[in-house]
Amino acid sequence: MSRPPRSRALPVPASRLSRLTGFGGVMGTMAGGIASGGLRALARGERPDMRALLLTPANATRLADELARMRGAAMKVGQLVSMDAGEILPREIADPLARLRSEAHHMPPKQLRAVLDAEWGAGWQRRFAGFEVRPIAAASIGQVHRARLPDGRPLAIKVQYPGVRRSIDSDVANLGTIIRMSGVVPKGVDLDPLLEAARVQLHEEADCRAEGARMTAYAEMLGEDPAFTVPGVHADLTTDNVLVMDYAESAPLETLEHAPQETRDRVVTRLLGLTLAELFAFRVMQTDPNLANYRHDAATGRIVLLDFGAVRDIPDWLSDGFRRILAAGRAGDRATLEAAALDLGYLPPDMTAAQRGELVDLMELSLEPLRRGGVFDFGASDMARRVTEAGEALSRRQEATHVPPVDALFVQRKMGGMYLMATRLAARVDLDRLMDDALAARPGAA
Repeated sequence: MSRPPRSRALPVPASRLSRLTGFGGVMGTMAGGIASGGLRALARGERPDMRALLLTPANATRLADELARMRGAAMKVGQLVSMDAGEILPREIADPLARLRSEAHHMPPKQLRAVLDAEWGAGWQRRFAGFEVRPIAAASIGQVHRARLPDGRPLAIKVQYPGVRRSIDSDVANLGTIIRMSGVVPKGVDLDPLLEAARVQLHEEADCRAEGARMTAYAEMLGEDPAFTVPGVHADLTTDNVLVMDYAESAPLETLEHAPQETRDRVVTRLLGLTLAELFAFRVMQTDPNLANYRHDAATGRIVLLDFGAVRDIPDWLSDGFRRILAAGRAGDRATLEAAALDLGYLPPDMTAAQRGELVDLMELSLEPLRRGGVFDFGASDMARRVTEAGEALSRRQEATHVPPVDALFVQRKMGGMYLMATRLAARVDLDRLMDDALAARPGAA
């Protein structure tokens, strides 16, 4: 079991050389482990298993620790790989990488001040009645601070780590090299589309002005929906590397674990409904399901939506494909489910009938709650465990692993994250009503 991350003030390696040195240190440490393990195997008269020597909990933990220290694109790609790869990566490396989805280390005050001096100029402190140096949150590409305007309005200020943008391409390439070097990627799996998608997304997320514009557009799309709040953006203070928004008083979503059942049911139903609306009506989706991106305002009952770096347009073919899959899964129509999965790219055309049948079996298992209908009790269900076990067994039986189109993986990641959120909050959701509304939705409907 991997240990939890320990957040502390650590300088972010900002230069290309310092980041390359970090990756080099990981590779060197892993190579040292291979050498010593190989010598021990030879001394026992055994032939060294290079894959087994690379794929050790110690090496995976070293990789996760170094990515957490480096932050920026390196850490973000580790997060994306651990979520998007699903069953592609074995648990020995996936579990330590999953730790990267928790809170990161933060910049020391001196480095923070240098970043803000560069963005706002000397004397920027005079713009605020107060600025809290200790961040209230830290993540892969930036950290968030509370501040107060002279008129008393509270702000949340997201400050990007130095060197993030210029390190994206090299970080993605270097992490891809480490993953390939480890030999853990199964035969037939092409990591390039995943890494390229991560690279493109990171360039988008590293533009704070663009994220601010996406926040404003998303708020307009929601309109007067009383269920959600999107903080307002302060364009006059926002720069390429700093995003300034209203501070919304709220609590982490996980604090609802012990809330009344009615509250948990309402929050989860709203979030699942929003996800389906993104897919079928808005055709715009915030694809990062990290729980930290959603908070709850107990005073108003609203859900506060944060972090719009991973917003993606949903093309018609993707929305229509998922509509067919969900409708077929709900109706128990296996033939249509298989055809829809084939069109969407979940089933490669060269797969044998037996392999295709096993994958459709897995899809039917994951869609079982829709067939059952009525109120589904996420807390009482063992669905997540059964799907995981079935997926792992299938991965062991099939020699090659197929990776669906990247666009589909982003949607799958969001849906999977919402399912885990619903399970964690032990919500009870009327799936019939939710699916009736979702499948009837059309583009542009609010």
